[in-house]
Amino acid sequence: MDDKDRQIVRILQTEGRITNLELADRVALSPSPCLRRVRALEETGVIRGYGARVDAKAFGLGLTAFVHIRLDRHNRAVVDGFERRIGVIDEVVECHLVTGKSDYLLRVMVADLAAYEDFVRNRLHDIEGITSIESIFVYSSVKDAGAWPDPA
Repeated sequence: MDDKDRQIVRILQTEGRITNLELADRVALSPSPCLRRVRALEETGVIRGYGARVDAKAFGLGLTAFVHIRLDRHNRAVVDGFERRIGVIDEVVECHLVTGKSDYLLRVMVADLAAYEDFVRNRLHDIEGITSIESIFVYSSVKDAGAWPDPA
């Protein structure tokens, strides 16, 4: 990726519906080379797709929680089982393997506190190998950039 590709990606992260003509003008390319670059970024997996940015509360997901998960064992069966089960739970919108006291950090989105309790009791508690669950609830979001910073 060169600087021109990074410009294209940065714009598309926040303006995914921009026309190729507008995009080409903004990055100082003619339309055909700009479109070729976009297609190459898509084909190589740099651009994985396009979507709408949705207001979670307006959509009915009024509660976001970050959940620290610690496993009791780290053998292949426990780790694979955990990751497989988490992968099919809709309320888990992100799952990251992390360093520190926790093994995983989840971002969970649900309607309200009652829905979160149901999620913990009936989804997380059913997963073998979890030894601790720590929930951190989001009061409000101070920043949601929508675009990644340029790499150094």
